[in-house]
Amino acid sequence: MGLLLIVAFFVLVALGIPIGYVLGIVAVGGVYFLWEPSYMLVLARKMVSGCDSFTIMAMPLFMLSGALMNKSGITDALVDFSKTLVGHIRGGLAHVTIVASTLFAGLTGVAMADVAAIGSIMIPAMEKDGYSRAYAAAVVTTAAVIGPIIPPSLVMLIYAHIMGQSVAALFLGGIVPGLLMAAGLMAYTYYIAKKRNYPKYRERPTVMELGKSFVASLPALMAPMVILGGIVFGFATPTEAAALVVLYAFILGFFITRKIKLADLAPMMLQSMVVTAVVFLIIGTASQVGFLITDVHLPQSLAKYFISVTDNKYLMLMLINAFLLLMGMILEIIPNVVLLSPILAPLALKLGVDPTHFAMILLVNLNIGMNTPPMGGLMFITSAMAGEKFEAVLKESWAYIGTQMVTLVIITYIPDTVLWIPRIFGFVK
Repeated sequence: MGLLLIVAFFVLVALGIPIGYVLGIVAVGGVYFLWEPSYMLVLARKMVSGCDSFTIMAMPLFMLSGALMNKSGITDALVDFSKTLVGHIRGGLAHVTIVASTLFAGLTGVAMADVAAIGSIMIPAMEKDGYSRAYAAAVVTTAAVIGPIIPPSLVMLIYAHIMGQSVAALFLGGIVPGLLMAAGLMAYTYYIAKKRNYPKYRERPTVMELGKSFVASLPALMAPMVILGGIVFGFATPTEAAALVVLYAFILGFFITRKIKLADLAPMMLQSMVVTAVVFLIIGTASQVGFLITDVHLPQSLAKYFISVTDNKYLMLMLINAFLLLMGMILEIIPNVVLLSPILAPLALKLGVDPTHFAMILLVNLNIGMNTPPMGGLMFITSAMAGEKFEAVLKESWAYIGTQMVTLVIITYIPDTVLWIPRIFGFVK
């Protein structure tokens, strides 16, 4: 029966049914066939309890803050600062895209928001400067993966809720992996720009130009400080920090840049609520499936299987990474996080892997999956934005995805790349 449910799950996903409905159908079907109908009440409670968390209340607030920042013109300031900072390097606008995505990651922590904000500006600009649309889209879509790794991050909030981990530790643990990923993308960009003779965007900036551009982008750069500072130093919970940054973004856009009108607030709030409702549906139904697989002892069975293959910590981490990469190809990131975290995290703990370190391995791995087919949700969006075939964007993206795999290997086998900053602040030993 368990095998039948797994087959049903993948068939429903292949048919294109929204993942929230797929998970709900599997959960209800599993309870109906494996237990008596009265267990349906347990499913209802699991769905509610799966979303009942003060921490993930921060989700709609972070989404709203990102929308406010984008509307206030902050995205343009970040792009201008990035142009001043790295536009003089060979392949300047591609480097600008990566740096801008890295900076924008500190505002929303949502890859989709990164693609929408940065892609709408940089894809036309790169095409005008002589880059192919496929290459421009490839740079945007792979750079957007940095968004959910550098804090704040919505998937980190979800993971912290499910596994009962410190949000501050996860946020701090994502800084170095995110910067390593950006460095890898820029290194390959420089190589390909030299090979294809892509142009520089501008001449090397003077100190005065760099300082002026930095000051102009400072309001945007302060937003991550509001979030991280409040959480790390104990002034605010993640949800309170998210509310503070919404207020900060509104003041910035309404009073300073004057690009936000009161009439703009209702559509932004509605969009944040719609996206949150979709995510909560996925979390709730995934919690139901999680109850199902826990009750049939699937985590223990999977752990026994992995241990029967090898008890070597490093080989085990390689197997887990391979499994996560596969799951990232066939399932969206949020259901993957909700379903796989309770199964794999206890196994990693048995191997002596620090919980924050393993969280980052899992999250970086699944974020890469947002660009790997057949799922590859980010790449489908970016190719549509560029008006280019998915296959063409994928062809240009493989090498960039390869550099992200290198980052994954580094953080997997060098734990201090993740734990160094959380250890400084006392969140890990």
